[in-house]
Amino acid sequence: MHTETAPGGHTERRGGRPTGLRRLSLAALTTDRTAEGFAGLPDGLTMHGQLLAAFKAAAPRLGLSLRLVHAVDWLFRFTQPQDWGRGGRPIVWPSASMQQEALGLSPTRVKALNRALIEAGLVAMRDSPNGKRYGKRGPKGRIIEAYGFDLSPIAARHAEFVQLAAEAKAEREALRRLRRRATIARNGIAQLVETAIEFGFQDAEWTRLASDTRAITRALRTMERPEEVALAVDNLERRQLAARERLENLLSGVAAQGRDPVSTDPKGAVFGPHQYTYKLSSYPHEDTVVADTPGSSGIGEADASARMPERQEVPERGRVLKFAPDELIRLAPRLKLYLRRPDPSWPELVDAAAMLRSDLDISKSLWGEACLTMGREQAAIAIGIVSTKDPSHFRTTAGGYFHGMVAKAKMGELNLDRTLWALRRTGQPRTGRGGHQARTDPASRKLSVGSAGDHAHLHQLTDHRHGAS
Repeated sequence: MHTETAPGGHTERRGGRPTGLRRLSLAALTTDRTAEGFAGLPDGLTMHGQLLAAFKAAAPRLGLSLRLVHAVDWLFRFTQPQDWGRGGRPIVWPSASMQQEALGLSPTRVKALNRALIEAGLVAMRDSPNGKRYGKRGPKGRIIEAYGFDLSPIAARHAEFVQLAAEAKAEREALRRLRRRATIARNGIAQLVETAIEFGFQDAEWTRLASDTRAITRALRTMERPEEVALAVDNLERRQLAARERLENLLSGVAAQGRDPVSTDPKGAVFGPHQYTYKLSSYPHEDTVVADTPGSSGIGEADASARMPERQEVPERGRVLKFAPDELIRLAPRLKLYLRRPDPSWPELVDAAAMLRSDLDISKSLWGEACLTMGREQAAIAIGIVSTKDPSHFRTTAGGYFHGMVAKAKMGELNLDRTLWALRRTGQPRTGRGGHQARTDPASRKLSVGSAGDHAHLHQLTDHRHGAS
């Protein structure tokens, strides 16, 4: 049978007949040369486990698969400390069947794995005359004769592993910082877009900004190189800066016209998804404001009308619960941070309270529920009351405290006016008999339900409201 060959070609085998010996490659020869220079563990190492740890730390940087790393880890288990000392040799000789069973691979896969270890420069093979792996140890455990996997190249490459591990660590740290910047920029853009929508500035440009931000965020999840991530983060930060300048210009333009920004939502920005950070099932009495209790004396029939908020229009500078806007600011000074003038109207106080609730970790949905239950003005008063409390006052959180207030308002048991009177009395010196100023225990000002002292405090507040001496 005639067989055609390429021009100038021939059919004879250059290497002669197969010998069954292991094929050599440039990588195998280089690894053998590296292994010949083994003289014990590198300086600074006291045990071979440190060498293995350095190799594992550098493996991702070397691009090694987990299967190769696991195979090296498994081979290390057969070595002993004296194998890594001067005059020793870290050679191990597990059988092929043992390797197949331990690694869960077929004979063909094991052969491919061993070739990969050699090509990666991690092991050098020491072949016996009959091609089998075996070894002998002397009385002191030192290897006398061994054929199998020589792990010396790993010791020779220790300095390389340390450097690669340091570079990998620096890269991970750089990526961590970049991704944190990306999160900050993404949240900042979301905040700007949300603010623009609340103030009625929504247009195609804001919609496009939100869409582009989502696209960049999705792309960031698949990026691994710091250079690519840095470009994406810079893009997000530039967009955030431009959006911030645009929003500032829009708000400045509205302010220059002498009018307040008007939200397109007539009820205000009070609804929306939010992750609750407090328990919904249990709020202890200590975390609620003063409420009527059955059988308590000194509470007149006039107080019953204050239990449920009246749904009526409130003049912008009128009184709510007999308190004017400026007096609420004096009692709850944290509201000042969100006001543009010292003599605000009730609508301005409501807007300030809507922003203050974010600092108190009170959700938008709970704020909206309070507005529907109490009325917007009284909900603002409740926010102001919560802002006056020290964090140690709350059994759970400020959000939990406010939730308790809303729950009592639904049951008709909330008395905001009494709490306001208590705040007013707290800021005024008390005088005892004979005109001497009485000492006031701050702990007694904490309002709660269920103790005899609280009922006595209620009598004092009621007497004060009715002008009793």
